Amino acid sequence: FWLKSQGSRTPAARSAAQDVAMGRVIRGSRKGKSLIFSAKTRLRKGAVKLRAVDYAERHGFMKGLVKNIIHDPGRGAPMCEVVFHDPYRYKLTKEKWVAVEGVHTGQFVYCGSKAQLSVGNCLPLGKMPEGTVMSMCEDKAADRGRLARASGCSCMVVGHSDDGKKTRIRLPSGSRKTVPSTCRAIVGIAAGGGRMDKPVLKAGNNFHKYKVKRNCWPKVRGCAMNPVEHPHGGGNHQHVGHPTTIARAAVPGQKVGLIAARRTGILR
Repeated sequence: FWLKSQGSRTPAARSAAQDVAMGRVIRGSRKGKSLIFSAKTRLRKGAVKLRAVDYAERHGFMKGLVKNIIHDPGRGAPMCEVVFHDPYRYKLTKEKWVAVEGVHTGQFVYCGSKAQLSVGNCLPLGKMPEGTVMSMCEDKAADRGRLARASGCSCMVVGHSDDGKKTRIRLPSGSRKTVPSTCRAIVGIAAGGGRMDKPVLKAGNNFHKYKVKRNCWPKVRGCAMNPVEHPHGGGNHQHVGHPTTIARAAVPGQKVGLIAARRTGILR
């Protein structure tokens, strides 16, 4: 009788029954779609970018004035407002940079290939000698700053190629990268360093820290969930129960843990 009633169901009813049997959409899948995980941007001051590269920067330099040093909500490093004269129109243009250690309001900063090598100035990597410490470094020429922008971060010029077209830099992670010598950077270390040295002490400090960033805290462990909510959930003790490595081609509901790991374990 039961088999007969199952067969008499319409296809829509059968698919509805299958939907009920499926698990929940896991947190990692919801993050791509849902707006509750998006960043809190209402009070932010704006994106930090270097000057758009122009003839004056390529062949000379532009003089700017540090007008203000401000806090940007959700960003660990302070931000500085630098005002330049527009080279073509009678107006001022205001740029937002990540402040480097030693920059102060009222300071003149210079941008361009002919600028001096001093803290706060922005010049191409090809004009910096080996061992120069800089931040807000470009990854591709004229992309206006991509690397070493967090508080206390810095890159270092390791060497230049013989033809002068490529520069080797050391990233904040310690890895090395080759970039075009026309990429620009600001001389100095990004300000606000040592932010992680102070202990958090209480959950309330983390609450306020992440409240202005985005909804990503507190983070429940997968093995503390039920099987319906996470592939690591369930079991009579909190344990994963299978290897946490997962294939790159895994479907979204499975894709948690060490995704497409080339190796696992401690780096010896």
